[in-house]
Amino acid sequence: MVVNVSDVPEAKRYEARVEGESKVAGVAQYIRTTELIAFVHTEVSPEYEGRGVGAALARAALDEARAANLLVLPTCPFFAGWIARHPEYQDLVYQSSSRVSD
Repeated sequence: MVVNVSDVPEAKRYEARVEGESKVAGVAQYIRTTELIAFVHTEVSPEYEGRGVGAALARAALDEARAANLLVLPTCPFFAGWIARHPEYQDLVYQSSSRVSD
């Protein structure tokens, strides 16, 4: 199964479609600034779960973030878990430099 992922900036999300089908198989919603992209929600249609759609979304979105020199804030549990399992992307994760504490 070939999954094609495209950025749809006007909708603030990446969309995944299975080759040969018009239906959106999954989405990764984001908030983007000039320095950072925060992935806030990922959803895969039930009929595509477990078939690599989420992984294709994560890999494509993170590869584009790297190419654009953006840091990544994975607030979405799917993205956070996926990055944790793929150390080659951990250098993209935003680390707060704040020293404020309670």
